[in-house]
Amino acid sequence: MLAIHTIGGYNEVGKNMTALEVDDDVILFDAGLYLPAIVGVAEQEKVPTERGMRALEALPDDLYLDRHDLRKKVIALVVSHAHLDHVGGVQYVAHRYNAPVAATPFTIQVLKTLIEDNSHQPFKNKLLPIKPNGFFMAKGKKRSYKIEFINMTHSTIESTMIAVHTPYGVVLYANDYKFDNTPVFGDPPNYRRLKELAKEGIKALIVDCLYAPDDRKTPSEKVARGLLEDVFFTTDNRKAGIVVTTFSSHIARLKTISEFGRRLNREVIFLGRSLNKYVGAATAVGKAPFRSQIHLLAYRKQIDRTLKRIAKEKEKYVIVCTGHQGEPGSILDRISRQELHYPLAPNDHIIFSSKTIPSPINELNRSQLEKRLRKYKVRIFDNVHVSGHGGREDLRDLLKLTDPEHVIPSHGDYPKLKAGLDLAVEMGYKKDVNVHITTNGQRLNLP
Repeated sequence: MLAIHTIGGYNEVGKNMTALEVDDDVILFDAGLYLPAIVGVAEQEKVPTERGMRALEALPDDLYLDRHDLRKKVIALVVSHAHLDHVGGVQYVAHRYNAPVAATPFTIQVLKTLIEDNSHQPFKNKLLPIKPNGFFMAKGKKRSYKIEFINMTHSTIESTMIAVHTPYGVVLYANDYKFDNTPVFGDPPNYRRLKELAKEGIKALIVDCLYAPDDRKTPSEKVARGLLEDVFFTTDNRKAGIVVTTFSSHIARLKTISEFGRRLNREVIFLGRSLNKYVGAATAVGKAPFRSQIHLLAYRKQIDRTLKRIAKEKEKYVIVCTGHQGEPGSILDRISRQELHYPLAPNDHIIFSSKTIPSPINELNRSQLEKRLRKYKVRIFDNVHVSGHGGREDLRDLLKLTDPEHVIPSHGDYPKLKAGLDLAVEMGYKKDVNVHITTNGQRLNLP
């Protein structure tokens, strides 16, 4: 008997969690947060309790497993990558399961930093770091399962697709992905292994449909590098302050920004607790080659003292900071409110190497941030960025490559999942027969 339980990420973008039931055993994919519910929490000193996070509805409803007598069947929690909407809930829910947590070394290191920050919740689960393209054996009631972490490109390092080998075929969990054949850091997707699995037979593909409505192939990260290069080197910034904000987890992007700052003969300063977490995690696993070329500051007194010095000679520095979504309490938010000693001036460069995550609270925060910034007559460079999620044409290529028997769209609200379904139907799948729209809290039995 094979069943998919859609716990989180099928009604919204975030709090991703899926349960794979195989006879007497359950394997959990991801345990993420719903980020709009906790905007700004990464820059706060105090981490919410599990009870507080559940009250905010920031966690997936994994109590579903109790209601369906599945909790004691869980034999492993496997995490696809290090973004908070996939790993951020692990520290709150893992204690409920007598099971190890497995992920790539970078993701495990990020999880460790989250656990260290959370004094409310003891963490007793065994952590299993699995190298990209590696595997481990999860011991079940009557059999063991080979679980592979297949290297995939995304907007953070050591991202993977997870393949679980069952007696009924392979279940492939593909949240999140893009097909970047020329990544600026790390290896390209492991197409060879995906082709091999297709020959073995993929029973079900659980797949990211965040940008399935968009008629495009998502560009390579080298395009974002080119966009940044244009801003850094083809605009007049000789006497201007330069402030760059991007996703703290985007290690490849941070590497590019660091290199370009040094090419301008400027000192590169990273500011913010979230940047400290992710760069620290990358350093711990040997994946931050730029670390020796930057200064990294996380705490208020350090930041205040350093910004006072930088403000006197802005033209000698590049600041990389948190705040690309306008998060309250982030460094850029505090600069815009004159809460930090970095007075903005006309012609200072504010570079958003990011895209606003589409939610009402993010869009409001970002809009208000820009209004404050424009009062200083700074130059704003927006959306100097490419996505880490595949578009409609990437999804088409993935379906052709893996040839799954069943397709389960995930990672979005109904319009996004419907776009994934429509593409699958266009390619010959049949709705409710072998391509399935689901919502949170459903069980899908696979024949």
